[in-house]
Amino acid sequence: MEVNSVEDLCKFLISCAFRRCRIVDELCRLSVSLKPAPPLVRISVSDTGIGSTLEEFHQLKYPNDPILDGKWDGVLCIATTSTSDKEIHHMKYDLKEVVSSKRLVTLPSATKNGAKFSGTEVSLSICEEVGGLVTMMSVFIRKMLLLKAPKIAVELSVETGGVTSQSENIVLHNECSTIPMHLANIDYLKLGLEDYVSKHGNRLVKTCHSCFSTGKNLKVGTGVACSRANGQSGRQAMEVVIIISEIPTSDLSSCFRNYGTRTEVLYFRDFSPCSMPQSSLDALISIEWKKFGLVLKSVGEQDGVTLLEWENLPPRSHIDIVLHRYHKQPMIPLCPQSNQLDRSLTRKAVKLALIGLKKSNAGVLLSERAVKICSYAPDLAKTISALIMFSHDSNFQTECFSLLGLQSRENKNNVLEDCIKDKIISVVANNDRISWGNREAPVLFEDNAHHESYLPDEEYEQGDETFSPLDL
Repeated sequence: MEVNSVEDLCKFLISCAFRRCRIVDELCRLSVSLKPAPPLVRISVSDTGIGSTLEEFHQLKYPNDPILDGKWDGVLCIATTSTSDKEIHHMKYDLKEVVSSKRLVTLPSATKNGAKFSGTEVSLSICEEVGGLVTMMSVFIRKMLLLKAPKIAVELSVETGGVTSQSENIVLHNECSTIPMHLANIDYLKLGLEDYVSKHGNRLVKTCHSCFSTGKNLKVGTGVACSRANGQSGRQAMEVVIIISEIPTSDLSSCFRNYGTRTEVLYFRDFSPCSMPQSSLDALISIEWKKFGLVLKSVGEQDGVTLLEWENLPPRSHIDIVLHRYHKQPMIPLCPQSNQLDRSLTRKAVKLALIGLKKSNAGVLLSERAVKICSYAPDLAKTISALIMFSHDSNFQTECFSLLGLQSRENKNNVLEDCIKDKIISVVANNDRISWGNREAPVLFEDNAHHESYLPDEEYEQGDETFSPLDL
């Protein structure tokens, strides 16, 4: 990884600390502190996860950039220890050193006096304005917290100067006691995006009760696609969560999203927020959105965020999407990703999420064809209702009411007509979900939910892996 800016370096250090904490099967703490000492600012990223193997630092490359040279001397101060170590190892890593074997300098270690603990601290001093650093790190950390890691407490603090040094907490996050400890990653991602949506894209600290006063009332779909393991990159997974929310009209400025009605697509790679690769973006664009009643108008990017704009999104509706691709084996060395594999994983996971959302929310994401058919349901229901009510065959009437689940043969307030209309719409929605390969017509007065078989993805492209949502 080439360090092109102070921002890139800070995000890299925080992401590494987060991954080290994930591996430990106990509560961990990740702390980021800023200590101004004009004209410098000392940045410290520490964690109580496993000790660093230092491999993560070997992948860093220092570019020949005069702007970065003027802000940072290229030196990282590292202190790390594992539970089994008897000492805390201190090192200095100089990225500007041309000879790679001379970059790491070992310093005197400190004894642990028999204590059993693990952790790592990486610090550096840079010439940068502290306010900009706080804003950048706050946005990055809050976005990372969308992953809802249940065993990691995170804080970002700034030490203020003066006669007595004080620390101000900018971000303090600890949900270790409020969310389940042993869910699948996709379930934590779902909880995280629900929280993100209810705070209007993290614009608020807490849920917006003006828009979500009766609960979050969100329609959610999830999808997971996994690759088979191979010697180069190991087994990989792509997880996707899609949420459709309906927000009442509000004049509050806090209720406006940063990107309006456009869909913000969040992307994570190995538990770290990052920009979406072109392969995943191509996969998103190639989805047959019209099968789900959506027409993609444009794709853009703003502030490093991928944005989707729709032609036919209902008023006050909003769609949010998050994708997370990661190695199933923790801390596997990051390797160049396969564009073809990434595209296939993304397509399959997104389509599974759309199908799941459609399955669990009747009438949502209906295709254009299904919507047109449903428009005829009221007239058809009125005709069928009249045939039943004006029939002179009492046994026929009794059987019809029984099939519809109605107790009385009275048609007060058009109960019969409404019931038939709902049944028709339900069957149309159900038929819109089942496999096109299954030509068996659904029955109007029976629940066919247990007969559903979903359309598999398009034919695998040459060289594609085989995936299964059950592989997790």
